[in-house]
Amino acid sequence: MAEIKSFPFTPILGWSATRYDLFSICKRKYFYHYYTKYEPDVPVRELSQLRELVSIPLETGGIVHEVIEALLNRLKASSEQIDRGRFLDFADRAAERSTQTKRFVEVVYGDVPQVGVGDLSPKIHACLENLLDSQRFAWLATEASRASADWIIDPPGYGESRLQDLKVYCKVDFLFPVGDQYHIIDWKTGKVDAAKHRKQLIGYATWTSYHFEVDPSRVQATIAYLHPAYEEVREVFEAGDLETFAVQVRAETQEMYAHCRDVERNIPLDKLSFPRIDDARICGLCNFRGVCFPDQYAYQIS
Repeated sequence: MAEIKSFPFTPILGWSATRYDLFSICKRKYFYHYYTKYEPDVPVRELSQLRELVSIPLETGGIVHEVIEALLNRLKASSEQIDRGRFLDFADRAAERSTQTKRFVEVVYGDVPQVGVGDLSPKIHACLENLLDSQRFAWLATEASRASADWIIDPPGYGESRLQDLKVYCKVDFLFPVGDQYHIIDWKTGKVDAAKHRKQLIGYATWTSYHFEVDPSRVQATIAYLHPAYEEVREVFEAGDLETFAVQVRAETQEMYAHCRDVERNIPLDKLSFPRIDDARICGLCNFRGVCFPDQYAYQIS
């Protein structure tokens, strides 16, 4: 396959589904996450530590992705049958490393005294075993693996691409050719979110169409839900879908640009231009809740 294009660094912000979702949910969280050094009242180091906190659900998903990446690389190198016991032990070691090296938001805010492997492994095991038992995995290990030399597994970088004249980020988990088709699979360990995940899939199709210069109709994009059971949602897009997507991305990018004092240098407006919300359903899960509501959410970080 063709090489993935690279781009020189520019400071202007780039659209991503994750970035815009954060912007649309809470402007203050968006400010703390992306513009930490512009916060005048809280030490940068403290905000950075809060930003880097992981949660049990998100870290579970991260470990599942890490282990699947290793599994796919194993399929590229060997056709031998997977030893499930060793495979799950590998996952447990990844979970143990995580609990020893990362800080969990549940601990920092006093929800639990500590997070151990037992808090992560049951769902990790369930996700991985659902994958191993799926028809998709059997197909990957047989038919799809014939072209495994061209597999792209968790490519480096952030998935930077261009959509017309806009910078966008749409990083794929796994891309591979079968015949004249390009397949994308994105692994999910959380709940089904049809609208959100379709937006991600069309972003992946756009990324693939741009980097490999192929018609989007040759791109088959799949969300693979791994829990509680294996389930897939597949999409094939036409050129018109990508044009509609480009209009949406431009509008969302302009919304984010409007919160910049200097668009080209990605310098934000004052913090007060990024209002906080006050919704316990959202704030109660936010890494920065103790900064916004110190009397309500105590945290211990150093």
